[in-house]
This record gives sequence, structure tokens and C-alpha cells, in this order.
Amino acid sequence: MAFECQQSTETSSDNSGISKAEHNLSGSSTNQGYTLYSDIQKPVLKLNAKHCVSITNGDGIRPTPRSINDLPQALISEILNCLDPKELGIVSCVNSSLYQVASEHQVWEEFYCERWGNPTVPIALGPDSSGLKTKWKDLFVEREFRSKTFLGRYTVDTLYGHTEAVRAVFILSSKKLLFTSGYDQIVRMWDLEEGFSVSSSRPLGCTVRAVTADSKLLLAGGTDGFIHGWRAEEGNTRLLFDFKAPQNQNTEFRLWEHQGPITCLAVAFNKIYSGSWDMTVRVWDRSSLKCLTVLMHNDWVWSLAPHDDTTVATTSGSSIYLWDAGSGMRLSVIDNAQMGNVYSLARSHTGKLIFTGGEDGTIHMFDVVKNLRLRLRKVAMWAPHSGPVYSLVFEFPWLVSASSDGKLALIDVRKLLKTSKYSASRSSYKVENLNHHKGFSRFQADAKSIEPPQRMLHGFGSNLFAVDVGLDRIVCAGEEGAVRIWNFSHALEIEERVRALRGLRLENRMRRRKLNGKGGDQCCVAAKKNQINGDRNGWQNKRRVSGKLKA
Repeated sequence: MAFECQQSTETSSDNSGISKAEHNLSGSSTNQGYTLYSDIQKPVLKLNAKHCVSITNGDGIRPTPRSINDLPQALISEILNCLDPKELGIVSCVNSSLYQVASEHQVWEEFYCERWGNPTVPIALGPDSSGLKTKWKDLFVEREFRSKTFLGRYTVDTLYGHTEAVRAVFILSSKKLLFTSGYDQIVRMWDLEEGFSVSSSRPLGCTVRAVTADSKLLLAGGTDGFIHGWRAEEGNTRLLFDFKAPQNQNTEFRLWEHQGPITCLAVAFNKIYSGSWDMTVRVWDRSSLKCLTVLMHNDWVWSLAPHDDTTVATTSGSSIYLWDAGSGMRLSVIDNAQMGNVYSLARSHTGKLIFTGGEDGTIHMFDVVKNLRLRLRKVAMWAPHSGPVYSLVFEFPWLVSASSDGKLALIDVRKLLKTSKYSASRSSYKVENLNHHKGFSRFQADAKSIEPPQRMLHGFGSNLFAVDVGLDRIVCAGEEGAVRIWNFSHALEIEERVRALRGLRLENRMRRRKLNGKGGDQCCVAAKKNQINGDRNGWQNKRRVSGKLKA
């Protein structure tokens, strides 16, 4: 095949860029600008010379190949923004140029923060490819890989120190600390990794039902209606909060405005949130410690979960509320969300997913939908427990619940988020009155609408009151007064060793089978030869015997 491409090529009247010419089965075709000899009938493109490439032994004139890198960077960024993490990872495997573009894209930061918030430990982040700075993609991949540990093997550590039931546990992951409190009126601080007691407060005078903290503030809520707080001491590398120091207004304070027991606490960037059995949630200014807003409810407040000082979700009685944290305006409410009281509440880092657990032993998942106004829509439900769900915590992708039946349920929501897309069929369920217990009717949901938990952790008597989740640990406590830490930190290493041993055993088994197969083949060949020879000898012997008899 041969062709010529001129610097100036005429174009057809119907299309200035491309024209088609039909060719006979044998012969040649000549046109202005090129000559083509072909034995096969096929359309040929007529192009300007600057778009032509010479292809030796080719079938025609082809346009210069284009790639995604020829697109403007802004357009490439918009395209990549439409992909999920798995799809973006696939794109990065196409070639080296796409790997660089996809790996350094800013959407990895959004993926990470949507799931786990900002990193708890300060890390040098940036697009530097020299390895001195960590990329957001690397952080995401490592954290996503670590999320599989809760399906692996674990060890259980038991912490003793409380003399009565423990009502609250809180993990401060950034400092690797654990805070617990309960009926013995004492707040204890533990080293999360080593498992020993770091310090303990003096008795606060009443049961402490709620504890929360960040790197600068520790709060405890008492049944006498006060909030006791400790400020972190700057420069104290040994203790973040010094419980043994003399009382000082600069490091220790109390807030008195609730008229009933404090049941839940949360601390955010600029605000403090507290819920009480006086049927109110109070929003406090973090710096001045003054009450800014009072959110009135119709029943005891059991739990709350704020999101970035913009909205706060609360549970009161059997209802779920969503409030504007600044104005105090009620944005949405679901009455009778569960049968009986809604004891526990958890929320995703984006604030779009809300989880509730209640007296009926079920767990519900709600989606925050924004149309003309915010509203809550039920997405799914689980029924892993035979008793009330007292505590919930969500750390993507795991939702962990603690119940009075002494069990922990671990639920992975990734499959649900991928497949359902919040379809209405998943959230619908049938209610059947089975029996009556403590004033409310137990119900059983349609089996198609119930998502099974991925794992159940056993080993407790009864009445687990609190649970919290760290990077590779789950902490729970309850009526017996002991604090248990489920340690999954070595799960991946154990799994790798198990896989290596399994692969080695499989290799040895195949090697033995191969050797046995060769030996078996040799035995089979020998047996066949012996069988043939034996039959032949037998036939000859028969002839000899018969010949002798005839003689």
C-alpha cells in the first residue's frame, strides 16, 4: 500500500474536514491529494496534511491519536471529580501520566475528610512526589486498608479500676487516651495502647453519665445537672489533663444551668452541646462558657450529635430532631421513629447519615435530604440485638452498637451505600404486633429490609452501656464495672502470616501430589505390563495343559 499526503488538500462540499470515498474490490483509487491502492472495499478518510500520520503497511489515513492529557486541566479535574475512589484508582492504573494526574488530584482529600474527618495527627501534606510529603491518596489507601482490621483476629484487654458500673467511655485518638466514668463518680484517664491508668479525678459528687473531650478540653456531665470541665495544660507533656492539680479557674470549671441529669455531651469547634432529662439541649459558647441557645423538647433527651457547629441531631423520647445550631430553629422531626425510647445516636462526618438505636433493640439509618428544607428519610434498619441498644458509634465504614444483651454488633455500611442508593423499597417495612413489653409493642420488620451485621462480639454478661471506636480498637463497658478493649492492631499482620502459611501448605500439598502422581503412573504402567504378561503366561500354560491332556 502507498499513499501521498499533500500540504494542501481540497475538501468536499458537504464536510470540510472528512470525506468518504468508496473503492472497488480490485483496482486503485486516485483523488486530489492522495493515491490509494487497495484490494478491499472500505471507506477512506480525506484529511488535511497536518492531521495525517504515515503508517507503513497500513490500511488508510488515520488522524493523529489524542489522549485525555490533551484536554484542559480544569476539564480533567471535573471529570475526575465525578468518580468514586475505586474508579479513580482504576484510572490511575491506565498509564503513567494518568497515574500522576489521578494520584495528586484534590478529590482524595475530600474522600478522606468525608469518611474520617481531618487527620488526628498533624502530617506534612502536599503534592511533592519526592516522598518527603504524604499524599492524600496514600492516607486514604492506608486508612481504607486499616478499616478491614475489624474483620480479623483480636485480643481482649480488661481494665479494672472502677468500683461500680461504667456509664461512659470516650477515645481521644489524637492523644491515644481513653476516658471512662460511671456510678463511682470518678473520671479515669487511661493509656489506650498500654492499658494502664494514667490518672483519675476526685469524686464529683454524683453519677457521671457522659464524657467527651478533644485536645484542649475535657467535659463530664453529672446527674446533679452540672457540667464539669478541665482545660488542657500547655507544656505538660506527661499529662494532658492534670486531675490532681489544685482547683484553679483557669484549668477547671463547672456550668450550672440544667435542671436535671446530664445524659449526653459533645464538643465542637466553637460550641459545647449538652442534653439533659430536663427536656432541653443547651448550646454553649466554648470560649466564654455562656449558654447561647436552648433547644426545647417534649421528653427526656437521651443523645445528641452535632455537625461542624451548623446542625445538631438529638433524640428525645421516641422522636428524632434536627436543629439549626446557630438560630435554634427546628429543621426536621420524626415522631415515633422507633418503638420506645431512642437511647443512642451516631452521625457520619459529613452529617448526611444519622443512626439511631433504641429500646426495641433495632438500629435505624436515616439520610439527611435537602430539598426546599432539610428532612430525614429512613434508609435501612438492623435488628442484631435482643435488648435495648444503649450506645452507638460510627467510624466509616463501621457502625458499632452496644446492647443490654451483652453483645457488640459491627455493621459495614459500604455495601448498603453502593447498592441501595437510598431506594424507597429498602426503607419500607411491615409492622407486626407480636407481644407487649414495658408498655410498647415489639415489632418485626420485613426480612428484605433488614441488613445483617457483619460481625458480633460476645463474652459479656449483660447491660453494656457504652462503646467507642478508635483506629484499631473497640472499647466498651457496662454494669460489671470493667472496661474491655478489643485490640485489632495485629489483625493484618496475623492475616498476612496466615495467608503465607496457607500458601506454603498448598504449595507443599501440590508438590506431594505431583510426586505421588508420578509414582502412581509408574506403578500403573508396571501393573499393566504385569497384567499383560500374566495373561499371556496363563494362556500359554493353558495350551500346554490342554496339549498334555490330549496326548
